[in-house]
Amino acid sequence: MTLEEQVTMAINDFENTSTEQILEILDKIMPEFKSNLTSEYLQGKIKKILELDGESEKKEQCKALMPYLDWYLQGL
Repeated sequence: MTLEEQVTMAINDFENTSTEQILEILDKIMPEFKSNLTSEYLQGKIKKILELDGESEKKEQCKALMPYLDWYLQGL
């Protein structure tokens, strides 16, 4: 499965996509962002999510990062 297909699947089936999968996808697309600031921000957010205990809290935080997946599909 290509990265683009993974991103599309995560967006279309967010509720059934694990936070691990979402974070893995975000990690893969991070180098595609033209701004280092954006990549650094995303890295910080991913790190904070990984430090959280509850899966539902992680999922809620991942939901806030969904625009990055949309941007990736739109060609950044």
